[in-house]
Amino acid sequence: MNEQAAVHITPGATKPSGLPDENIYQRLSWAAVLYAAVYVIVSMTGNLSGAFLIANGPYRELANLATLFAVLVSAGVFVLARKRWLGPALMADVGLLFAVLAAAGIDLHLCFIPIPRELIPLGISWIGVWILCVVFIVPSTVGKAMLAALASASMTPLFLLIGMARGSADPSTAALILFIVPNYVVVLIAFASSRILYGLRQQVQEARRMGGYQLVALLGQGGMGEVWRAQHHTLARPAAIKLIRPSSIPETNAQTAFRRFEREAQATASLRSIHTITLYDFGISDDGSFYYVMELLEGLDLQRLVTRFGPLPAARAAYLLRQVCHSLAEAHVAGLIHRDIKPANIYICHLGPDYDFVKVLDFGLVKPSTHGAADEITQLTQTGVTAGTPAFMAPEMALGKPEIDHRSDIYSLGCVAYWLLTGQQPFKASSPVEMVMRHLQDSPELPSRRTELAIPAELDSVILACLEKDPAKRPQTMEELSARLEPVAEMWNSGQAARWWRTNLPELARWPGNSNAGSAR
Repeated sequence: MNEQAAVHITPGATKPSGLPDENIYQRLSWAAVLYAAVYVIVSMTGNLSGAFLIANGPYRELANLATLFAVLVSAGVFVLARKRWLGPALMADVGLLFAVLAAAGIDLHLCFIPIPRELIPLGISWIGVWILCVVFIVPSTVGKAMLAALASASMTPLFLLIGMARGSADPSTAALILFIVPNYVVVLIAFASSRILYGLRQQVQEARRMGGYQLVALLGQGGMGEVWRAQHHTLARPAAIKLIRPSSIPETNAQTAFRRFEREAQATASLRSIHTITLYDFGISDDGSFYYVMELLEGLDLQRLVTRFGPLPAARAAYLLRQVCHSLAEAHVAGLIHRDIKPANIYICHLGPDYDFVKVLDFGLVKPSTHGAADEITQLTQTGVTAGTPAFMAPEMALGKPEIDHRSDIYSLGCVAYWLLTGQQPFKASSPVEMVMRHLQDSPELPSRRTELAIPAELDSVILACLEKDPAKRPQTMEELSARLEPVAEMWNSGQAARWWRTNLPELARWPGNSNAGSAR
């Protein structure tokens, strides 16, 4: 599973969002559009709150002004919701303010339109309908929701009093009661509804709480897992949470799955390379879901990098590969084999002033290379299929040999290098089984023959060495591989990387230390 997605941080959302969630943006944008559309249609037909009798006649200009007010307020809310300039909690407060202003727009005409004494309004007003809608549109505390509902309901008596003071309105006592009382009855209904909804939302929030973190937005999913953007309750630090629901695990494998998940978290947490994803926390939620919390990255994985922008120059590819070597070298010294090195598990980021900064992800198939725990490891890693990804799998892994060691990661990294330089896998196949057979039997073509980009002969040579069938003929350590990549990698530097990011991913290239200072959208 691709654990990360290109993350766009929302400015103003650095604090925990509390009750509101990110759906507030979509709900408010649709509410703004619907309110403006209904207002325009109803004002054109000349029937708003039973008194807007101005489709034609002397009050047309007032109707146009009221409609303009409604459209401008809606447009402002729509832009704020679509641009996401505000965090979810602040956007919810804007939604409540919009509710009050929208209610004002509905009954604004009562200040000016003559209301005859004999007029008897019947039914719930448009403001009453609007108040009930807002309860479901804007997630908020009961207190804030009631303040907005009371303010909205009070627009009718306020504008009636203004109209009466101006002499344009002269409703009877019965009419006055029928104008005002239904709105406040709706407020009581809204109060009861908001209490129920608030309780349900709190239950949802509790269900989405993982340790000290709150799930905010789904970033990706695949296999048995999901990855969420999360926020710590007290720290101003966004994070990513990998989550495995108990429903996705066969009951007979639950204990094994937990031990495997625990081992993944412990293995990742034990690594300190700056090019290995940082783990913050690990645990089991109240509903039995496994989760661990890791740093949130801004960028994209190598699979999508090449798919979107094409093969990389040789120097840049070598520059990125050396960083992967740094991460895996530490893991191998610690006796850990990754076993699933592939482009989707290697992420390039903009990290502070650094561009093309690599993070290696998903140590979910990590395996100790020591043989003493062979029986236990076999039980933990066998899931009915060979671990790893066929297109990037070393021959010894495909054969299921028990003596697999760190050199299988070197083979897989050679496949990644081939992908970076050519945009193609070393072998073409129409099925996973055929792909495995190609890795077992066939020799790969030189990368330089599969692309129009220039590839130095020494880089051709080192990649083919990584792809040797016999592990003894490959580079024997990640340090050795990194050293062989160094002469080519030195032709790529941080300045070139920064220019590439500012040209191709400007929304992720900003930071306070350059001319594009600001938060990524």
